[in-house]
Amino acid sequence: MTRIAVVGAGAWGTALAALHARGGETVALLGRDAETIAAIAKTRENPRYLAGIALPASIRATIDPAEALAGADLVLLVVPAQSLADAATALRPYLAAEATLVLCAKGIARETGRFMSEIVAKALPDHPLAALSGPSFASDVARGLPTAVTVAAGDAAEADGLARRLSTETFRCYASSDLRGVEAGGALKNVLALAAGIVAGRGLGASAEAALVTRGFVELRRLGEALGGRPETLMGLSGLGDLVLTCSSPQSRNFAYGAALGRGDDLKGLKLAEGVFTAAIAARLAEDAGIEAPIVQTVSEVLAGELSVDEAVQRLLARPLKREAG
Repeated sequence: MTRIAVVGAGAWGTALAALHARGGETVALLGRDAETIAAIAKTRENPRYLAGIALPASIRATIDPAEALAGADLVLLVVPAQSLADAATALRPYLAAEATLVLCAKGIARETGRFMSEIVAKALPDHPLAALSGPSFASDVARGLPTAVTVAAGDAAEADGLARRLSTETFRCYASSDLRGVEAGGALKNVLALAAGIVAGRGLGASAEAALVTRGFVELRRLGEALGGRPETLMGLSGLGDLVLTCSSPQSRNFAYGAALGRGDDLKGLKLAEGVFTAAIAARLAEDAGIEAPIVQTVSEVLAGELSVDEAVQRLLARPLKREAG
């Protein structure tokens, strides 16, 4: 029986499992936290990450990788970038030989600068790879609200097939063969969402927020293209679309983390924000590529404690005047 296995029972993994179970797929959800998995099995709700949202009874939630992955022809990897290498290696003995792996988290390994597709290709070289990304909050998807994303694979025909397979009545997938562009947009927007959150948290106003997002997108395009992405991909759902969403709502963990930083709040206990890990490596990649990315660089320095928020704002405003284009 063809089946989808979702690896990762956080908010996004649970939402994807719910989405495809409602779409008629046989879905297994693999998690690490036994308490969360037990709660899903008993109450049909994920109280830790998606409280109040009913989950389909057909989802089989488990902590056993052998049970979750047996017979699955499509595996959605919803694992943070910084722990993906270990997770992929651990899954190797349980994957069906024909299983396609779809990366559903966003980030860059902070130690090596590797994209998630590179990490998985090294650990699981015999499996086709794809990436799913775009403007999508887990709670919206779990509730069945309209959402559009991009699914990319190196082979265009495979991307087309995955887009058809993963689309539902409320979840529209656009196909792309630009795997690197989709990954780059998803990872870099996290850093810029931190910056947008800082601006909002500091109370710098809507004008500053709009300027930050606009100039941040310029940096995303420059660096994304330098890393191998196509301009049209970065202008699409997985680039501009995701940036607009995550820079405009506290539902975004990165925006919320940046807002807390801008307010001067205690950051202990805040939910994981992948942009915190990505900022330094993104700044280094920009420098290595000779790409001007002052916002990314400034965010990296603020997170490292090298600049205060006020110093960061002053530095960006004091940059030399220049033409916007041409």
